[in-house]
Amino acid sequence: MNTADSQAAKLSENDSPPHNEGARSDAARAALEGALSATAAQVEAALDALLPRPAGLHGRAQEAMRYAIFAGGKRLRPFLVLQSAGLFGVAPGHAMRVAAAIEALHTYSLVHDDLPAMDDDDLRRGKPTAHKQFDEATAILAGDGLLTLAFELLADPATHPSGDIRAELVASLARAAGSDGMIGGQMIDIEAPNHQLGAAQIIELQQKKTGALFEFSCAAGAILGGAGASDRAALHAYARDFGLAFQICDDLIDVLGSAETAGKQVGKDAAQGKATLVSIWGVEHARSEAERLAEQASSALAPYGQAAHLLRALPFFLLDRRS
Repeated sequence: MNTADSQAAKLSENDSPPHNEGARSDAARAALEGALSATAAQVEAALDALLPRPAGLHGRAQEAMRYAIFAGGKRLRPFLVLQSAGLFGVAPGHAMRVAAAIEALHTYSLVHDDLPAMDDDDLRRGKPTAHKQFDEATAILAGDGLLTLAFELLADPATHPSGDIRAELVASLARAAGSDGMIGGQMIDIEAPNHQLGAAQIIELQQKKTGALFEFSCAAGAILGGAGASDRAALHAYARDFGLAFQICDDLIDVLGSAETAGKQVGKDAAQGKATLVSIWGVEHARSEAERLAEQASSALAPYGQAAHLLRALPFFLLDRRS
């Protein structure tokens, strides 16, 4: 049984995972909201320092890079990097460079995803997409610039003194973003209207397109901290369930939300004839499965106790999001 089939089978089981009352409390939510806001500010300050400033005849591409990356967003992937790194005592400066790298790569994927040849979106985070603000050619180059910047940051000795650790970070992100990861998921997504996808295939799509970068973000802390196999397995389990819960919630927003609250076009999947777990299971069942996945993700980090309290609260925060 492959990973997606196994995940689909687990979702059909009737047994419930342990409850995580502490992670779901109002106090946990308030602490998480504060931490997310503070982290976003810190990450944006780091990105401002690390991104090139527009200069010379090529400055338009650099301007578009900065426009795209500072268009908003929760900075969830950097948050996962910084929180997972904190479990293993990683130097904050090292973790922040990896956080900046994953946000640069994630933003490249959004810039390219929005292009007319892909999803043809006019809005991203409530603002004109890069190809609307600039033009298609500049948006393509800006995405390319952000992608290559991510690997430049990881390969720099400032990210970690160990060349082996830097090489593992580079290889891990390349796998997550490559043809068996994010790009592979995007290819399945493009082909989806031409096929009758079942739940297992949709889960595979989402694990590649969205989940792979979440998995890297959690694994990065373990890599930076030189953590062992059991720690890596726990973070992988957390990221896998968190990523799928995130995507189900995103699909619910596409069905139930508005462009004003979501900050992007909604109703696209139905208009394009794409099946989602929401369209297969229905809204209520999809919400129930997102709840189960949030419980499972939070439980995976129970052994870390208070050190992982923000990570454990994060999946439940997703359940109520509107954008």
